[in-house]
Amino acid sequence: MKHELGLKLQRLVEVFLVSMKLGLTSFGGPIAHLGYFHDEYIRRRKWMDERSYADLVALCQLLPGPASSQVGMGIGLIRAGLLGGITAWIGFTLPSVLVLILFAFFMQGYDIGDAGWIHGLKLVAVAIVAQAILSMGQKLTPDRSRATLAIIAMTITLLWPTAWSQVLIILVAGLIGMLFYRKSELPSGTSLTIPIRRRTAIICLTVFVGLLVILPILRPTINGTGLSLFDSFYRSGSLVFGGGHVVLPMLEREVVPTGWVTKADFLAGYGAAQAVPGPLFTFASYLGAMTSGVEGALIATVAIFLPAFLLIVGTLPFWSSIWRSPKLQGAFIGINASVVGILLAALYNPLWISAILTPVDFAFTSILFLMLVFWKLPPWSVVMTGAIGGTVISLLLM
Repeated sequence: MKHELGLKLQRLVEVFLVSMKLGLTSFGGPIAHLGYFHDEYIRRRKWMDERSYADLVALCQLLPGPASSQVGMGIGLIRAGLLGGITAWIGFTLPSVLVLILFAFFMQGYDIGDAGWIHGLKLVAVAIVAQAILSMGQKLTPDRSRATLAIIAMTITLLWPTAWSQVLIILVAGLIGMLFYRKSELPSGTSLTIPIRRRTAIICLTVFVGLLVILPILRPTINGTGLSLFDSFYRSGSLVFGGGHVVLPMLEREVVPTGWVTKADFLAGYGAAQAVPGPLFTFASYLGAMTSGVEGALIATVAIFLPAFLLIVGTLPFWSSIWRSPKLQGAFIGINASVVGILLAALYNPLWISAILTPVDFAFTSILFLMLVFWKLPPWSVVMTGAIGGTVISLLLM
């Protein structure tokens, strides 16, 4: 018994330290985060195999909420149970939450969008995503048909850039995989044990739907900013597909017309959120702090991430049935290929077109890619190199 408790505690500490490291170094938005996660959790620590990671990414892409945070929660859940999922979320989220609360208190309206080191971090994100695409593509699109499916997914994503397009692409790719790959002999992936009961999963899904229905009903009957904040941010986290940037217009409709935050302060906070590592959904921490101080920041942060947590806990325990179904396995083959295409589209837009502006940018990004893929240097050193290099480049081009 003591040995089991010690092992659980050791895993929780390990999950927290690794996720905190990622929370301090994962710049570049949700797509780049998946690259960082792949490098740290899959390539270096081998907590999951490539197929299982791709399946988890595909599942989280289908769910509403911040996909990269859900992937982190899912890995924590698989590694260390329910507390592991919470611990992974705290570690990955806490650094940016603290920084954005400080922005709310001390740095309102400070413009850092054109800083050289910010541009350097964008170049790092390009290199990180390119590395992830190279690694995942080799394993998940090894033949002509799957590579074709990935390129089709990339093309549709680029030509139809909406929040719903990615969901539809993944669903259609799953249907294609179910039809054409259901009799395929699949490699035996790691047999993952999900340490959560199905009863717990059903409770979480029930709570998710219940809060979504009950909170708007209770809001007019109970005075106080706390419940209103929780309702606004919970609803935003529940109904947004497509990642962190998509939630911004929804949040603006919740906080600006109500008078909680002025439009100028909203935009200032958005600029600050671009400069910090971790999930963009922590922008809610800034908005909550602007509304009701530290208490508001805590309410907004928990509310906007709670739907993601309830959904990942509610769906992961049913994962084992996927591996026993040839049709579902075939569906995930198609989905995995489409995820590679979606990542490839994201490498171009928004990362490439917003970061690679000059031949110098391309040359420097190639060096960062070399450091990651061939020199196999740790991501934090590449992040530091990118920040310093971006500053130098901006000074030389002035």
